[in-house]
Amino acid sequence: MKIAYFDCFSGISGDMILGALIDAGLSVDVLAKELKKINLHPTEYEIEVTKTQKVFMQGTHFNVIEKKTKETADFSHHTHNNHTKHIEVQANLSRYARHLSDIFEIIDNSVLSEKIKNSAKNIFLKLAKAESMIHNIDINEIHFHELSGIDTIIDIIGTLVGLEVFGIEKVYSSPIPVGSGFVKAAHGIMPVPAPATIQLLENVPIYSNGIEDEVTTPTGAAIISTICENFGSVPPMKLLKVGYGAGQKNFTIPNLLRVMIGESIDNLTSKKRLVIETSIDDMNPQIYEYLMQKLFNVGVLDVFFTPIFMKKQRPATLITVLTEPHKENLIAEIIFKETTSIGYRKYFIEKVELEREIYNVNTPWGPVRVKKSNFADFYNFVPEYDDCKKIAQENNIPLKFVIKEVEKIISTNM
Repeated sequence: MKIAYFDCFSGISGDMILGALIDAGLSVDVLAKELKKINLHPTEYEIEVTKTQKVFMQGTHFNVIEKKTKETADFSHHTHNNHTKHIEVQANLSRYARHLSDIFEIIDNSVLSEKIKNSAKNIFLKLAKAESMIHNIDINEIHFHELSGIDTIIDIIGTLVGLEVFGIEKVYSSPIPVGSGFVKAAHGIMPVPAPATIQLLENVPIYSNGIEDEVTTPTGAAIISTICENFGSVPPMKLLKVGYGAGQKNFTIPNLLRVMIGESIDNLTSKKRLVIETSIDDMNPQIYEYLMQKLFNVGVLDVFFTPIFMKKQRPATLITVLTEPHKENLIAEIIFKETTSIGYRKYFIEKVELEREIYNVNTPWGPVRVKKSNFADFYNFVPEYDDCKKIAQENNIPLKFVIKEVEKIISTNM
C-alpha cells in the first residue's frame, strides 16, 4: 500500500504541500493538465514553480499567481473617479469573492474523479465551518480569502490531485507546529496561531517550534486535518521518494515541509494513545476488581495493576490505563470517584499493532470467534477466550481442553 508522511518541522501550508509533492516527482505538466478540469477561466491564474534555498536546504516553491484585468487593478486606486466604472469593476471582482456554494458548484462541474470532488468539498466545508464559528457569520454568507482565493482552490484540489497521481492510499503526519506572536491579517492584528487555524486543528497534536510567526496556515491546517489518518512518528515504510516544499518566509530554521512517500511495510499501524498512571497505597484491595471492570466498561484499551514500593518502602499498587486521548476526562472521573487517588500522571505513546480480522469457526459446541493477525507470511490465530470459557462452563469440561480442541479445528481449516 502506497502511503505518504508529512514531516511538518517548520509548519504546513497549501503551497508547501504542493511544492513538496512536486519536489518528490509530481509532474508540473500532469498537475496543470488535471487542474484544467476545474471550471476556472484560464486567464484567472498561472502556476509558478521554482527551486529555492532555505537556510542550508533546497526545496521547491509552488506559487499561484492570480491575474486581474486592467479595470480591476485601476479600481484599487481610482474607485472615486467614476461610479459606472465602480459597478463594472465590482462585477469583475465578484468571481474572486465566492461563497461556499459557488466553490461546491465549481467542484461539482469539474471532471475530476469523484474521490477528489468529495475530499475537496470536505476540506472546504471544514474551512468554512471554522471561519463561520470564529466570525459568527452564517456559513453560506462567508466570502473571504480562505474560501474565495484562487490560490486556495488550486492548493486544495492540487494536493488531492497529487496524492491521486502518486497512488497514495493513506496519509500520515507529524504533530503540527503552530508558531507564536502576532501577524497582520485582513481582519487586523491577530494572535498566532490564527483563530481559524487553531479551530481547524482541534483533536490534532500541536506544539510550538520556537518561531515567532505564522508557520501553519488555515489552508494547510484544513488539508492535513482532513486527509491525515494519524498524527505521530513515521510509520513503518519502504521509502521510495522524498520531497521538500518551501514556504514563502525565511526563518532561523529551514522553512520547508518534507514529504516521504513509500510502501507500507506489511500491515503495521501506529496510533497515538494516552497512558494514565496513579500509585495507591491506602485503598481496600477488594476495590481493584471493581475499578478494572468499570474502566473496561467505558472502553479503555487496557488496564493493569503492578505491585510497587513507594517512599519509606510502603507497598503500593500502580494503576496503568491505556486509552484513546479523548477519554481522559471520563477516566479521571472514575479514578477520583472510585479510588483514594488525588492525582495522576499522563503521557502519550505510539502504539504499533497488527491489523486483525475476526471470524467464526464451527465446533461441536457451536461457533467460536477467532482473532487472526499476520506479519509478513507469519499468521497468528487466537480463539476468543470468552467464547471458550462459556463452552467450558455450560458443558462442565476443562477450559484448557476446549481451547486445545478449538486450536485443532483452526489448524485443519488453515
